[in-house]
Amino acid sequence: MTKEQGMTVKGHYVVGSSGAMFLNNEGGYLHATLDDFSKENVEAIYPVGDMRGEQIHLAILKRGSPISFEKANLRGLLSVSQDEAEYVNLSRAAQLIIWHNEHRFCGRCANEMQHHNADLAKHCEKCSLVQYPRISPCIIVLVVDGDRCILARSPRFKPGIFSTLAGFIEAGETAEAAVHREIKEEVGVDVANVRYIQSQSWPFPHSLMLGFFADYAGGELIPDGVEIEEANWYHRDAMPDLPPSFAISSALIERFLRGES
Repeated sequence: MTKEQGMTVKGHYVVGSSGAMFLNNEGGYLHATLDDFSKENVEAIYPVGDMRGEQIHLAILKRGSPISFEKANLRGLLSVSQDEAEYVNLSRAAQLIIWHNEHRFCGRCANEMQHHNADLAKHCEKCSLVQYPRISPCIIVLVVDGDRCILARSPRFKPGIFSTLAGFIEAGETAEAAVHREIKEEVGVDVANVRYIQSQSWPFPHSLMLGFFADYAGGELIPDGVEIEEANWYHRDAMPDLPPSFAISSALIERFLRGES
């Protein structure tokens, strides 16, 4: 446990176990005080942040702890966040829950990992490896050409939903190089004038999305048939069904619709 875990911390707790958060009876995220669950069932406590003037922590219960609440659908939960502060805190809590669940043992010697005494990390007492929460940088791009843009759909999307193009940044690659490579690989076109717009933490499960606009520079629009099953040009006045409003892809598209690309 961290030093903070050895004391009683005032405030409310987001509650999770076995890599998932839980819902309360009203369908929102389960939040509680220390009096709402037995301390012996608490495996870890991590700081999350401040939300509307209240200190929020994450309480992770031991596997098999008695709990009568439903596991949360993270995407649905984040889509109905009351404000940006709630989204940010739930996103952070979700990433910490997943990290804690997936890094119980040392990746170098397989020894059980322990909580770091000072950092938000785990350490191996046998080989001294320190493991911090993983963050995977990704690019997400809206390709524009005048009053039209490229939107595409993955086989994983809900029927009818189209979104911007995205992909992970590879080892040794710049974000700008990833934009050019991913667009070419996924839909076969070239782009120019790549420009950074904004970022968003994206807990599916541990990504940092870097949002860009890029200008169409040539090539025939051809989906790769694997990551992208359909891609089309869409004009501002004839858009398809779009991602939820909390997603960075939606923010990029909204900028385009306002003529801010």
